Amino acid sequence: MSVSRIWSSVVHFFSVQAVDSRIKPDPEFKRRRKLFISSSKNETGSSSIKSIVSTVSGTTRSPVSGSNNPSLSLWNTWEFRLYYLAFLIVLPWMLKAALATSSDSNPNYYKYSGLLSRGWLLGRKVDNSDSQYRFFRSKFFPLSVLILLQTALKKLFIKFSKSSKIYFDFACGLVFICLFYGINSIKFFTHAFIFFTLAHSLKRKRSLATLAIWSYGVFTLFINQKVRNFPFSDIATILNPMDHWYKGIIPRWDFFFNFTLLRLLSYSMDFLERWHEQLSPQPTTNYEDNQPEFRKSSSVSTLQTIYESGKNIALDEKDRMVAEHHIQDYNFINFIAYITYAPLFLVGPIITFNDYLYQTGNKLPSLTRKSISLYALKVFLSLLLMEIVLHFFYVGAIARTKAWSNDTPLQLAMIGLFNLNIMYLKLLIPWRLFRLWAMIDGIDAPENMLRCVDNNYSSLGFWRAWHTSFNKWVIRYIYVPFGGSNNRISTSFAVFSFVAIWHNIEFRLLFWGWLTVFLLLAETFVTKCFIKYRFKVWYRFFCGAGAVINICTMMVVNLYGFCLGADGTKLLLRDIFSTLSGLEFSLMGAASLFIAVQIMFEIREEEKRHGINLKC
Repeated sequence: MSVSRIWSSVVHFFSVQAVDSRIKPDPEFKRRRKLFISSSKNETGSSSIKSIVSTVSGTTRSPVSGSNNPSLSLWNTWEFRLYYLAFLIVLPWMLKAALATSSDSNPNYYKYSGLLSRGWLLGRKVDNSDSQYRFFRSKFFPLSVLILLQTALKKLFIKFSKSSKIYFDFACGLVFICLFYGINSIKFFTHAFIFFTLAHSLKRKRSLATLAIWSYGVFTLFINQKVRNFPFSDIATILNPMDHWYKGIIPRWDFFFNFTLLRLLSYSMDFLERWHEQLSPQPTTNYEDNQPEFRKSSSVSTLQTIYESGKNIALDEKDRMVAEHHIQDYNFINFIAYITYAPLFLVGPIITFNDYLYQTGNKLPSLTRKSISLYALKVFLSLLLMEIVLHFFYVGAIARTKAWSNDTPLQLAMIGLFNLNIMYLKLLIPWRLFRLWAMIDGIDAPENMLRCVDNNYSSLGFWRAWHTSFNKWVIRYIYVPFGGSNNRISTSFAVFSFVAIWHNIEFRLLFWGWLTVFLLLAETFVTKCFIKYRFKVWYRFFCGAGAVINICTMMVVNLYGFCLGADGTKLLLRDIFSTLSGLEFSLMGAASLFIAVQIMFEIREEEKRHGINLKC
């Protein structure tokens, strides 16, 4: 195999298409690219730029504005060769500083060493202090056995039964809930039954039904904290024995209920939309009971794929979200099968009810052996990377004990940066593992992490690429119904207020959500003010400077919201900027971030050259 082919395989492995095979190039991009190259060859020097701009409108570089048109490659320019040299110097320097904070020779080691556990890698201890990832790490082996068991049983069911796959999902979901939640399954199914009842009993009054369902949905976020350990004996003395029954593998059933809530709301909103927009205007009336008369559904998935030129072409994701399923497919069995679907039950990724119903009857062409095998390899490497990080960088324990006194500004910055990377990995690994399980099972859910956390420079782009399935859910069920871009400020506050309380009911997270809105609005405002200069030579560098400010602000906001809290973030920032050496580091850090941003710009431009524009 030639060097070029090996390099091409490496580039593809780290591409967004390897992460989510549903992402396909747009032929229109390639047409523009050919025209762009053809135009550039006919002119030289500065006149070339003018010719290109006049020939293909908008093909010059516009990294922040989100231009759909690709630019000429910069990978082999002298500018980028200097950037590569900077990477070779700065990255080892950063790793060395992070290792120094985690060394047993560091004066602060005794403060956090009690949080370290016995490791398995090169005699190192492991930082297993994060409770969420510790739970996942401890349950990884039984979870792997469960994945293999569910997959094998479903294949046998499909092979020997003539029933729909959704009936297996229904039965498996019931067993799954009882196994994981034990007696607390009663609380879980009580919520589910109330949602189903509200949607179907109030379906003729859509506004009232929507208000009731959303009100109860938000109410569950508050009430679950109160009733999660509510004894059954307080309801009736005769129920006292139930308080001593099996509590399940996960006693904290309420912790994972937040993901179930998204599915409950999805089913309810999809059902109401289907009832009113498709069926209510022109019902066939049965005068005996004054009820709309519908044909009997012949199968679970009544929608079929599109046949074009003899080829089976599946609906794309947007079409699947609003797919016109038969009204009788919105029944209790399908409802339970969806909200308890084992592969995606615990933490997602989130898939809408309409999409789930479609995929149970239609396998997407993106689910090939090659794509699933490649994704499985990425899951394994992500697990291995996390283990290496936890064995060599004890930044989680350091942050929890605030054990960073007398560390250098660079070391302090690395504590913050690596904490964000660990937060990224601890979410990415479960999401990818469960998505892999669903892919093996025949359901292709959205990829939740399209970009590495270190490959973001835009607040808006960051939230499109971080927890992508939740972002799509929020756009469909909150952002668009509230007015979308026509009412950007109020919709943004509504979205991030819900996102904050959905994560946890704390004022700190609510404040984090509002700060994020201000960041998004500020970025949008600045972009609109300067977009008219996008054809200027200096525009890319101006965008780079703005992106550096964006990155620093996003890091501080997310450290505050999810890692260190207010006191820890203030202390960390004070220790970085309170000395002359800290200010010198800040300037060097800003220069390094500027170089990294230019690489990020070019990565996205390279994607556009291949017909891909993710807008993130």
